[in-house]
Amino acid sequence: MESVNKARQRYRQYPVILAKCSSEASKYATCVLKTDNIRMNDCSEEFVRFKSCLQKTARTLNTRI
Repeated sequence: MESVNKARQRYRQYPVILAKCSSEASKYATCVLKTDNIRMNDCSEEFVRFKSCLQKTARTLNTRI
């Protein structure tokens, strides 16, 4: 039951993490939406920035994604 409680605590942090990375998320979404036929690695630069922001923010909150 302890693992379930830890998972619930992590999920409660997701909105906070996403809110702190809103600008990176917006840039990534814009890149994806402007392309009609999106292919692998089309928006990889934006995705890497968004992913690293999520990881850094989670680390500062002492949680993981």
